[in-house]
Amino acid sequence: MPLVRVDIKNNPDPTFAKRVGKLIYTAMHTTIGVPENDNFQILAEHDANHFIYDPTFMGIERTDNLVIIQITLMEGRTTEQKKLLYKTIADSLNAELAVRLEDVFINLVEVKRENWSFGNGIGQFAG
Repeated sequence: MPLVRVDIKNNPDPTFAKRVGKLIYTAMHTTIGVPENDNFQILAEHDANHFIYDPTFMGIERTDNLVIIQITLMEGRTTEQKKLLYKTIADSLNAELAVRLEDVFINLVEVKRENWSFGNGIGQFAG
């Protein structure tokens, strides 16, 4: 039940962010078992004053084509599953959209099952 946030600098291609989101969903579906149709995303583009990053943190050379991805999901995936997700997202963005591997920044936020309400004002998994 992930919630995906994608932040990028303004892109001249109006379909770019949506295509990024589609590749992320496909990667989550194939690597960590996200169910069919469980696709909730917030795709945001920012001007230079509202998209701040360090171009060399941890020795990784980043450019203005940086794609910042934050995925909030239920806890329980293994470290190996997470590593496969990171690699699959980065590789697919690189292959399909020419995003440099160095420009793919991913953050996972794991939460307990009871911390979700999918509608109707109830916690579907809260016991």
